Amino acid sequence: MNTPVILIINANQTELETLTRELEQEGYATAGASSLEELDSVIGKQENIRLALLDLAGFGDTVWQRCDRLHELKVPFIVIAPQRSPAIQRDSMKHGVNGLLVKPLGIKELIEHIRAALGD
Repeated sequence: MNTPVILIINANQTELETLTRELEQEGYATAGASSLEELDSVIGKQENIRLALLDLAGFGDTVWQRCDRLHELKVPFIVIAPQRSPAIQRDSMKHGVNGLLVKPLGIKELIEHIRAALGD
């Protein structure tokens, strides 16, 4: 049986590694992508992605196409935005986001949102 995976998408390698470590300490299996190319590769290979966390910082508007792909695959995703913005909120909703968080956020808050999204 494949272990469910949380896909972490973050252009900042340090933040990606930190979040990976934090989630693995909480008992979650993770996969990471720090570029759109890596994201495409992971989406193509991973059949057991249960949730995606997308930090918008560092990605252009083409990231929304990947969100559409996740939505088609019925993978829920949470967007982490650098600031509160009506445009980001509108785009997130338009592309099927399951949650929208704004930086800075603590790991406890993030874990609570993950558990809610996963139904844990």
